[in-house]
Amino acid sequence: MRLKNFVLLVLALCCTAAAVVAQDGGAPASQGVVLNTSSGVPGADPHDRKYLLGPGDVLDLRVYNEPQFNGQLAVDDEGNVAIPFIEQPIRAQCRSDREIRADVIKALAKYLNKPQVSLRLAQANSRPPAVVFGAVRSPSRVQMMRRVKLLDLLASSGGVTEAAGSDIQIFHTEPVMCPEAEDLALVPTDTFKPADPTQVGYDVYSLLALKDGKQEANPVIRPGDIVIVQEAQPVYMTGAVRQPMSLYLKNGMQLKQAIAMVGGLSKDAKSSSVVIWRRKKGQAEPDKMVVNFNDIKKEKIKDIQLEPYDIVDVPDNSGSLGVTMRNLFFGAGTGSLTNAVSVLPMRVLY
Repeated sequence: MRLKNFVLLVLALCCTAAAVVAQDGGAPASQGVVLNTSSGVPGADPHDRKYLLGPGDVLDLRVYNEPQFNGQLAVDDEGNVAIPFIEQPIRAQCRSDREIRADVIKALAKYLNKPQVSLRLAQANSRPPAVVFGAVRSPSRVQMMRRVKLLDLLASSGGVTEAAGSDIQIFHTEPVMCPEAEDLALVPTDTFKPADPTQVGYDVYSLLALKDGKQEANPVIRPGDIVIVQEAQPVYMTGAVRQPMSLYLKNGMQLKQAIAMVGGLSKDAKSSSVVIWRRKKGQAEPDKMVVNFNDIKKEKIKDIQLEPYDIVDVPDNSGSLGVTMRNLFFGAGTGSLTNAVSVLPMRVLY
């Protein structure tokens, strides 16, 4: 009898868990990710006191036994809300609904005896979602109802992929609404400020510094920010190596490291004549460099710093594959790349 009851209990728990998962997974992915929200208000938690109001947000006011004061209050462009029959507007921008409620009670106390006031967030409109894409596992729009830092945003997108490079670009589409001292003190590793008004400026932060836990690499993300995790640019390892492949160029990769990452040279490799084909801007034909890899291993010469789109061709005793590889990557390969790009899925954001 006890065994039967135990089995029934396990089945009930499993059914409950399945129902929760079904409800949780029913929302379409196009809605994006919402951080710190509740079903009470679309995209917001009315009980979250960390949410600071801004222009466009709407509050719902209810005064017990005084319906003339009831209604919805929109935060205007100056950051204020107007209460019916109250002469002076109340400051709302960068304040929580609890702080505003205290001011509403104080204002109504001039006309009412101990007013009982309910004030809640009805619509959260002041914070457009941030967008994160590039070398992340789940590119998405993220509705932020609290202070969210870059690391939080990347975590909500599944983290970065192995294709991630060293830089993260952040484009700001909105000014800082409620800045704090740490936000203003933070300095990115680089900032692009275009002279041309048709171009958009952006800040650059270091992904490596973020992974190392450095505070200056983890800025607060503003509503409306566009965050792009740059993909690492490739180098191509060909010829007499154990595993010919393309590698992501990261953290100042050098020739010795790149050859080690493909398993080293094959036994018939001509290591004294490693060829590096390097594309130069404005040139149709790449430059050719011949490097004695034996001298690099013996530290007779400095290691070679690789650059994006380098082709490292290690010849063997039967001859080099350089001409074939040049034709592949600089000629015939172009059409295949164009075809690959054309079949990428298109997403529409409404």
